[in-house]
Amino acid sequence: MDSIHICGGYPLYGETRIQGSKNAVLPILAATVLVDGVSTLKNCPDIADVRCMVRLLESVGCSVERRGGQIRVDAGCIRETGLPREYVIRMRSSVVMMGALLGRMGKVTISYPGGCVIGKRPIDMHLQSFARLGVELKEEGDTLTAQAKCLQGGLIRLAFPSVGATENSILAAVLAQGETQIENVAREPEIDALCGFLCCAGADISRTGEDGSTLSIRGGNTLHSCCYHIPADRIVAGTYLLGCMAAGGRICLKEAEPRELTALLEVIEGMGGRFSYGQNTLTLTAPKRPQALSHVCTAVYPGYPTDLQSQLVAALALAEGESVVEETVFENRFRVVPELVRMGACIRIKGNRAIVKGVASLHGSRVRAMELRGGAALCMAALAAKGESWIDDRHFIDRGYEALEQDIRNLGGRI
Repeated sequence: MDSIHICGGYPLYGETRIQGSKNAVLPILAATVLVDGVSTLKNCPDIADVRCMVRLLESVGCSVERRGGQIRVDAGCIRETGLPREYVIRMRSSVVMMGALLGRMGKVTISYPGGCVIGKRPIDMHLQSFARLGVELKEEGDTLTAQAKCLQGGLIRLAFPSVGATENSILAAVLAQGETQIENVAREPEIDALCGFLCCAGADISRTGEDGSTLSIRGGNTLHSCCYHIPADRIVAGTYLLGCMAAGGRICLKEAEPRELTALLEVIEGMGGRFSYGQNTLTLTAPKRPQALSHVCTAVYPGYPTDLQSQLVAALALAEGESVVEETVFENRFRVVPELVRMGACIRIKGNRAIVKGVASLHGSRVRAMELRGGAALCMAALAAKGESWIDDRHFIDRGYEALEQDIRNLGGRI
């Protein structure tokens, strides 16, 4: 059944462990292509996007073995440079296979990637970065071939601190001859996780500059077998925190990293939430009803994450007063709003802003997920709504949440 059924209107009380990070594990899986040996990744979430990335790895010749939360990738026999369209169009993150295959094989052929429809998300910056390393590009229809006789280190200046472009630049540069400087890089924790894995395998990567916005990569080192632990998923943690703010109650999250959630925690405290911290735990006590926020604006890290914007709008739908949420990263992030309105929310869109007038309660309804984070937001709204809700097209949610139903049950929800 491609639906989630929730009986809402009850505060949340309980604790759960946060899964491994989707946004960290996908580029790290791609990076295993660069290792002439075996990479062992622990704490990997069992989600649709990871399964898709595994199929991409297998398609180019990797041997992949999964046991529970551990994935073992043997990339000793890479033989293919073309990526199957059927997998590429399913997932935006497949684009990071470009940098990995360029680094290992000097060539890649790929269809333009798909994924959630939340904005245009062009790959121009990725291609410009490759060109700086000596890559030649050839486009035929919706297929792109990138090739280089010998990748050479160089200076890459990103026009915007794009996470994907930063990851692809790193992956292409690690085995290139000479030194590469990448300026205006993304500072998301997932970038540090990718660099951490590569350094564990023998790469030479360091952050420089006062704000850490430059990466220096000394390329050419042969990467060796290694074992790496995938960090906890800060977006999953944030989703549950905002679900508790919508429904009320008190929840404890194990493995969540508060230092990666600073912007979110500040926003939640502004809504009336209170936190306490223990050894490897983060506990939120939510008010009976959250307070409105005059203005929240999404931004690149360390700003408020766009991946938690939909969940915030869902929680603010129940706040006392009127809130404004401005989206500056993706132009189509408000697709969830009509579904929230079906549940009784009072939200209007003006340009790239959502004006959210809080209501006393939401009511259960049948709604439809249209992308990953919006689908999760509907689940959080359903926990707070009085009555029964059905969230259809749950396959979008399965792309990023390993055990949403079990986590919600652990937190006291009825699902």
